[in-house]
Amino acid sequence: MQQEFQFHGEYITLGQMIKVLNILESGGQVKQFLAEEDVFVNGEPENRRGRKLRADDIVQLSTIGTWKMIPVSKK
Repeated sequence: MQQEFQFHGEYITLGQMIKVLNILESGGQVKQFLAEEDVFVNGEPENRRGRKLRADDIVQLSTIGTWKMIPVSKK
Protein backbone atom coordinates (compact mmCIF):
# COMPACT_ATOMS: atom_id res chain seq x y z
CA MET A 1 0.00 0.00 0.00
CA GLN A 2 1.34 3.41 -0.97
CA GLN A 3 1.67 6.02 1.75
CA GLU A 4 2.25 9.77 1.52
CA PHE A 5 5.51 11.30 2.69
CA GLN A 6 5.24 15.03 3.38
CA PHE A 7 8.32 17.25 3.28
CA HIS A 8 9.12 20.96 3.40
CA GLY A 9 11.00 22.75 0.64
CA GLU A 10 11.67 21.96 -2.99
CA TYR A 11 13.12 18.50 -2.33
CA ILE A 12 14.41 16.05 0.28
CA THR A 13 17.23 13.58 -0.32
CA LEU A 14 16.64 9.85 -0.27
CA GLY A 15 18.98 9.51 2.71
CA GLN A 16 17.12 12.19 4.67
CA MET A 17 13.80 10.53 3.92
CA ILE A 18 15.03 7.15 5.19
CA LYS A 19 16.29 8.78 8.41
CA VAL A 20 13.06 10.77 8.95
CA LEU A 21 11.08 7.53 8.64
CA ASN A 22 13.27 6.10 11.44
CA ILE A 23 14.25 3.16 9.26
CA LEU A 24 17.95 3.90 9.88
CA GLU A 25 19.80 6.42 12.02
CA SER A 26 23.02 7.37 10.24
CA GLY A 27 24.23 8.20 6.76
CA GLY A 28 26.59 5.21 6.88
CA GLN A 29 23.71 2.87 7.60
CA VAL A 30 21.72 4.43 4.76
CA LYS A 31 24.64 3.96 2.34
CA GLN A 32 24.94 0.27 3.28
CA PHE A 33 21.16 -0.21 3.04
CA LEU A 34 21.08 1.30 -0.45
CA ALA A 35 23.94 -0.97 -1.56
CA GLU A 36 22.26 -4.13 -0.26
CA GLU A 37 18.51 -3.60 -0.70
CA ASP A 38 16.26 -3.02 -3.70
CA VAL A 39 15.31 0.66 -3.80
CA PHE A 40 13.38 2.26 -6.65
CA VAL A 41 12.49 5.86 -7.44
CA ASN A 42 9.77 6.20 -10.06
CA GLY A 43 10.32 2.56 -11.01
CA GLU A 44 14.07 2.95 -11.63
CA PRO A 45 16.73 1.35 -9.40
CA GLU A 46 18.43 3.91 -7.12
CA ASN A 47 21.44 3.60 -4.80
CA ARG A 48 22.42 7.24 -4.19
CA ARG A 49 21.52 8.59 -0.76
CA GLY A 50 21.83 12.12 -2.19
CA ARG A 51 19.13 11.54 -4.81
CA LYS A 52 16.78 14.52 -4.70
CA LEU A 53 13.16 13.51 -4.24
CA ARG A 54 10.60 16.00 -5.47
CA ALA A 55 6.82 16.33 -5.62
CA ASP A 56 5.01 13.25 -6.93
CA ASP A 57 8.11 11.01 -6.97
CA ILE A 58 7.33 7.44 -5.92
CA VAL A 59 9.87 5.73 -3.64
CA GLN A 60 9.83 1.98 -3.02
CA LEU A 61 12.11 0.55 -0.32
CA SER A 62 12.28 -3.23 -0.95
CA THR A 63 9.81 -4.92 1.40
CA ILE A 64 9.45 -1.92 3.74
CA GLY A 65 6.96 0.15 1.77
CA THR A 66 6.14 2.65 -0.95
CA TRP A 67 5.71 6.41 -0.56
CA LYS A 68 4.52 9.25 -2.77
CA MET A 69 6.38 12.50 -2.15
CA ILE A 70 4.07 15.37 -1.15
CA PRO A 71 5.55 18.85 -0.61
CA VAL A 72 4.08 20.91 2.23
CA SER A 73 4.06 24.68 1.84
CA LYS A 74 4.88 26.86 4.83
CA LYS A 75 2.00 28.95 6.14
